Amino acid sequence: MVERQLPSEEARALFALLRDVIEREIRPTAAAEEDAGHFPREVFALLSEAGLLGLPYPAEYGGGDQGYELYLQVLEELSAARLTVGLGVSVHTLACHALAGFGTKEQRAEHLPAMLGGGLLGAYCLSEPTSGSDAASLRTRAVRDGDGWELTGTKSWITHGGVADFYTVLARTGGDGARGISAFLVPGDAPGLSAAVPERKMGMKGSPTAQLNFDGVRVADDRRIGDEGQGFAVALSALDSGRLGIAACAVGVAQAALDEALAHAAGREQFGRPIADFQGMRFLLADMATRVEAGRALYLSAARLRDAGRPFAKEAAMAKLFCTDAAMSVTTDAVQVLGGYGYTADFPVERLMREAKVLQIVEGTNQIQRMVIARQLLGPETR
Repeated sequence: MVERQLPSEEARALFALLRDVIEREIRPTAAAEEDAGHFPREVFALLSEAGLLGLPYPAEYGGGDQGYELYLQVLEELSAARLTVGLGVSVHTLACHALAGFGTKEQRAEHLPAMLGGGLLGAYCLSEPTSGSDAASLRTRAVRDGDGWELTGTKSWITHGGVADFYTVLARTGGDGARGISAFLVPGDAPGLSAAVPERKMGMKGSPTAQLNFDGVRVADDRRIGDEGQGFAVALSALDSGRLGIAACAVGVAQAALDEALAHAAGREQFGRPIADFQGMRFLLADMATRVEAGRALYLSAARLRDAGRPFAKEAAMAKLFCTDAAMSVTTDAVQVLGGYGYTADFPVERLMREAKVLQIVEGTNQIQRMVIARQLLGPETR
């Protein structure tokens, strides 16, 4: 168990509650449910009831009033137990970001309490079949229709697609490019909204990822978030914070793999002694542990910048890049430590390795993170 430096008695009590929920409700069934492709909706309802689904948002709307430094450590612990849950909480937080940060006071009062502590689960809809990394080229369109909007188009790679209660949707309301995009809060049961069969993925089989089809979905104007044409700025703001969430999830996966590797190395004997006694193994485990600790330090440093109200986009991209690459490396090494056992589904490290891969892709591929970092360091490219 990771020893955490928590700032208050309230934070320590929160972590005691979190770890109790993990040990009772998440960890015991994680492997079997992932293998069966079971989505743990009941766990998200429990997390909502316990106040763990809206931690970084204001208490006046049902949130936990916690900073990102604490919230991200919660994500790490959840992800170490089961990435479907940890990443699901991160996605839900991302889906709430637009309304919490850009909604009117009336919009927040009407919708946020149910989203943060009322058992609802959210999803975030930016990517499309033809616009992934180039998000500003999205084609889903929202057209004014009387006192509301009509949305038509397709979103892809949507975590919680088909099971979410609400979707934060980016759609084109104007001309081409980033300035023609607006954000909308769409109910999960809106007429004309349907989900395709979930994708068949390498990992995270318990987390549904699906295309969403918007066939003339009507949305009232009071569900448009922010100004018309402000949607891309809303999206980028959410992604800066979301990248920190992915970084924390990655460290959780890496920590889980390291724990398995350490336990196996201490208990597995070859040539008359534990394999942990061999220098080659000790150095490998030392490198793994160093990557985990470095990743944790990097995401916490970025979180402190965010909590202090300082710019953190570059640091968030660095954290996402480093932590997810570290997770891929550490989980691969963990499989090597376990040898043939590590390659079987009877041991968790093969699942952790498959899950780590997706973290290098979601919420901006690691190639995009390098572009973000370089732009912050050097300015935009010249042509």
